[in-house]
Amino acid sequence: MHWAMGKGEPCLAVLGSREQLEGWHRRGRWRRAAPTCLGGHPAVSSPQAARRGTARPMATGNQPGMEAAGGPAACYRELSQFPAITRAALGAAAGGQTFLLYTECSRPDLPRRRLLRFSRHYSVRRTDGGGLAASRTALSAGIHNQLLSQDSPTGQHRAVLSRCPRQGHELLEVWDSGGRSHSVDLTALGKHGEVYTEGPFACLAWSQSETRLLYVAEKSRPKHRPPCPWDAPRAAQSAEEDEDEDEEGEQFLYHEDWGEALSTRSVPILCVLDLESSSLSVLEGIPEHLSPGQALWSPGDRGVVFVGWWHEPFRLGLSACSNRRSEIFHLDLSSGCCELLSAENGAACSPRLSPDGQRLLYLEGAVGGPHRQCLRLCMLTWQTRQTVTVLDVVQEPTEAFAGLYTEVLPPRCWAADSRRAVLSTPQRSRTDLLLVDTEAATVTNLTAGSPEGCWELLTLQWDLLVATCSAPHHPPSLVVAVLPPAGRELPLRWVPVEDTPTVPGVTWKTLTVRPSCSGQSPAAHDTQDFEALLLSPLDGTAPHPLIVCPHGGPHAVFDARWRPSMAALCQLGLAVLLVNYRGSLGFGQASISSLLSRVGEQDVADTQLAVEQALHSEPLDPHRLALLAGSHGAFIALHLLIREPERYQACALRGPVSNLPALLGTSDIPDWRYTSLGLPYSFERVPCAEEVATMLLRSPIAQAAQVRTPVLLCVGARDRRVSPTQALELYRLLRARGVPARLLWYPEGGHALTGVETEADVFKNCARWLLQHLGQPRQDRTGQHSP
Repeated sequence: MHWAMGKGEPCLAVLGSREQLEGWHRRGRWRRAAPTCLGGHPAVSSPQAARRGTARPMATGNQPGMEAAGGPAACYRELSQFPAITRAALGAAAGGQTFLLYTECSRPDLPRRRLLRFSRHYSVRRTDGGGLAASRTALSAGIHNQLLSQDSPTGQHRAVLSRCPRQGHELLEVWDSGGRSHSVDLTALGKHGEVYTEGPFACLAWSQSETRLLYVAEKSRPKHRPPCPWDAPRAAQSAEEDEDEDEEGEQFLYHEDWGEALSTRSVPILCVLDLESSSLSVLEGIPEHLSPGQALWSPGDRGVVFVGWWHEPFRLGLSACSNRRSEIFHLDLSSGCCELLSAENGAACSPRLSPDGQRLLYLEGAVGGPHRQCLRLCMLTWQTRQTVTVLDVVQEPTEAFAGLYTEVLPPRCWAADSRRAVLSTPQRSRTDLLLVDTEAATVTNLTAGSPEGCWELLTLQWDLLVATCSAPHHPPSLVVAVLPPAGRELPLRWVPVEDTPTVPGVTWKTLTVRPSCSGQSPAAHDTQDFEALLLSPLDGTAPHPLIVCPHGGPHAVFDARWRPSMAALCQLGLAVLLVNYRGSLGFGQASISSLLSRVGEQDVADTQLAVEQALHSEPLDPHRLALLAGSHGAFIALHLLIREPERYQACALRGPVSNLPALLGTSDIPDWRYTSLGLPYSFERVPCAEEVATMLLRSPIAQAAQVRTPVLLCVGARDRRVSPTQALELYRLLRARGVPARLLWYPEGGHALTGVETEADVFKNCARWLLQHLGQPRQDRTGQHSP
C-alpha cells in the first residue's frame, strides 16, 4: 500500500495481487479506442495514458456510442465494481500467533439488478519483529439468502440468519468447524414476526457461555378473518367465535411505526434462542412504552442490556435522528426487573461491554434540537452503577479533537486491557480512528494526516485492529494493525490485507472557507470556518465545468471517502464541489446549532461562498456551473437558482424540500420543521398562521417563478421524510412557466433512493442531464429559454 501519497496527488498504487489490476483491465477500464468528446480530445486509450493522469474529457451526453464506450452508464458500471467491506471477524489459531480473518463484502451486480455479496478469508500472522503478515487463504465465496451473521466470543461458532428462498421462512443456524450444528425455523415456531436485520434496533448477540442467541423481531399480530364475513353464507358460529367479533373490527386499526426506512418496525421485541434445548422465548418485563433494540448480554449472562426508545404521545421518525428520547436499561432475567442505567430524558445508544465485564461504554446526546448532534461518550461501572462522562460535547473543535458524531460504536471496540477503546467519527471533512483512554479521558487520533480521508473500524479483537480506508480517488482497502501498549500507540503500523488501485485521472483537495463577519449579526458563528471537498479531473482540458453538491440533512457531512458516483463524474470531465456548510457534522456543536433559525439563509450563503472561492482559486469554468443535490441539499440548490437565475446551467435534484409548511402533515419528522426555524416544538403544538407564513417565506416554492435553469427531479413514491408531492408541485409549476423540467418517479423508492437498480438509474439520468445542458451553453444570455 502506498502511504506517502498526499492529497491531490493521485498515483497508481497496487501493492496487492497482480490479478486486481488485470481484472480492472478486463472490465474495460483501459480502452483501446474511445470516442472523440467535447473539444475534440480523445478519451483514455492506453494504460500508459492513464498512469500519466489523463481521463476522459467531458462528453456532451448525446454522442453516438457514448454509453457503450465512455458515457455515464459505462463509467458508473466500472467504478461501482469495487466492493464495500461490510463486516470482519477474527478467530485465533496456532497459539495466538496466527489469526483467521473472515470478511463479508458487497458490490452492485448491475446486470442482475441486485447486490452481490461474498466472503473472503485471510491468515494474519504475527512476525518476529512485532509486525504482521497477511495472505488470502481461500477463494471468495458467494453469500446467498443470508440476512445477518455473528461470530461467537471465542470465534468457534458463527450464527447465521437466512431466508429460505422457496417458503420465505427465516432460519437461524449455527456453524462450527464440523459443519452446521443447529438449524431452527423461526417462522415455523410462530413466536414472533420478521427478525430485524438492519437499522437502529437490529442485533444478534451471543451469550458469553455461547449457548444462547439474542435478537430483535417484530411482535406477532393476530391473524384477522377476511373482511365482511357477514356478507358470505356460513355455518352457525361457536361461542368463542362470537367473543372474537370485537377483535375482527380492529383489522384496520392504525399501528404506529418508526417512520422513513422503518415502516415495518412497529413493535420490536427481544427474543432468546437456547441452543441446548432448541427453545425460543420472548423476553417479558420490558415496559410497553418502549421499543427495545441494540441488545447485548450483561456480565455472567444474568440479564440483558438494551436501548429503549420512548413512544411518547406518538413516534417521530428515527432514521438519521439521534435526538429521540432513548435510554439504556438492564433486564434481570431471574427477577424480571427492568433497571434504568443511563440518565433520564436523554438520547442514549450503542452500549458496549468491556472484555472484563466491568465497564459499559455508550453514546449520549440531548433530546430535541438538531436532528443529529455532537454526542458525549459515557461509561458506567457495572458493580457500582456509577456513570462518568469520558468525552463531553465539543462546542468549538480543536486540531486534536472535533467531537463525536458517530451514532454507532463498532461492535467490538474495546482493547484487551478493558481501559482503551477505538472508534471512528467525522473530524471536520475526514472520518478518523480515535483511541480513547477511558481512565485518563484522553483522545489520540490514530489516522490524522493520512492520505486516506475515511477510516472505519470493523473489529478490534486480541488487540488486532481491522479497518477499511478510502479516499475520493481510492476505493476501500482492508488493513490490519497491532494496537501497541497504552501510551505508545503512535505511530501505528498498518499492513495492507486487500489493497485496491488508485483511480487515475482524479485528484482531490480540501478547501477551507472563512465567512466574512456580518456587521448585522456579529455572533461567534459568523466567523466559524467550514470546508468543501473539490474533486477534479486530470485530463489536461482545464478549465472544467463545476458540479456543486451541498449535502442533505442538514446535519450530515461529506467526508473524504470513496464515492463511485462522484469519481464517475470526474471521469466524465466534470469537477465536483462537496460543500460542508456551517451546520455540518464534524465541526463542533456550535457550528451545528448556528444553522437553527437560519436555514435557507446561512446554508445557502455558505454554499455560494464556497463556489466563489473555488472559482477564484482553481482552474474551473465560471460559465459552466450545475447543481446536484438531495433533500435539504436540494432545498439549498433551489434557493441558489432563485438567487442567481443566470448562473447555473443545469440542476439535478433528489427528493427535494421545496414547501416547508406542506411537510407539517406529511413528514415523519414534523418537529424539524419548527426546530429548523428556531421555533420550539411540542407534541401537542398546532401551527399558527404566523408560523406557517414564516415557513412559506423560507420555502423555494414561494419564489419558484424566478427559476429559469433546467431541472431534473428524482423522487421515491414511498418517501415518508419528504413527500414526493413536493417535487410534483415544483415540476408542474416549472413546466407551466416554460422551464425545461423532467420528473423521475420510482414506485418502490424511499427518501434515500437506495437499491442497485434505482441508484444506477438515478446516476445515469442525472449525469446525462448535466452533460446535456453543460455541453450546450444558453444562446439567449438574458436567461430566456428558446422554445
